[in-house]
Amino acid sequence: MEPRSFHLHLVSDATGETLGSLARACMAQFEGVRSIEHLWPMVRNDRQGARVLAAVKAEPGVVLFTIVDDNLRAALEEGCNALNIPCIPVLDPVIHALAAFLGMKSRGEPGRQHALDAEYFHRIEAMQFALAHDDGQSVHDLNKADVILVGVSRTSKTPTCIYLANRGLKAANVPFVPEIPLPAELLETTRPLIVGLTNDPGRLVQVRRNRLKLLDQGRETNYVDPDAVRDELENAKRYFTRRQWPVIDVTRRSIEETAATVIQYHARRQRKEA
Repeated sequence: MEPRSFHLHLVSDATGETLGSLARACMAQFEGVRSIEHLWPMVRNDRQGARVLAAVKAEPGVVLFTIVDDNLRAALEEGCNALNIPCIPVLDPVIHALAAFLGMKSRGEPGRQHALDAEYFHRIEAMQFALAHDDGQSVHDLNKADVILVGVSRTSKTPTCIYLANRGLKAANVPFVPEIPLPAELLETTRPLIVGLTNDPGRLVQVRRNRLKLLDQGRETNYVDPDAVRDELENAKRYFTRRQWPVIDVTRRSIEETAATVIQYHARRQRKEA
């Protein structure tokens, strides 16, 4: 059965990244429905707003927006009302609740979350750190990391580190390879939180086989042998436990979920140290 589809217009006075993430999170709750996304970023004047309304009229659907300028908001809402199209200001409930709680008025400035402030440059620095310390590289300064992920091959160490870097954490990753000792620099660190990553043996074999097929390397090795992989994971788990590192099973987790758990561990550690 073909999924039901509809047009979803995402209108933002910034990049639209927040709006897109929110829309996809909401759509995940509806089975058998597919949204055809139309992203309209950096909408900051009347001409751009008129262009959006013309597109909404041509392909009617639902409009979600994050626009803070009162005149632009009013024009968009009035235009959608005339077309009898839902027009939803997705951030309003949160901003209004925060304003009431804090006893303050919001600044109403578009794109403030993307300002080139100290936090922005900290994220860039964290991203550079993650790339320089991927897969066991640059172990000489691992102690500068906030988080170090250790795991067997194909446990999503690299993408998780990239995600953590985007959240402002300096993240490195080191592979756990059978019969090869972990670098002494890792074991001598005192500053970073070290987290072990593991996976279900059957799932890991499947992921590794798919990886080898992509590389046109289909031969059988211990890398994909079920018994060898099971032993590899058991050895890794025992090692992590012996070192008293927290362990995350990534089998049924998305990268975002794994990263969220790492962030929780890191925050908990910081609270204890404070």
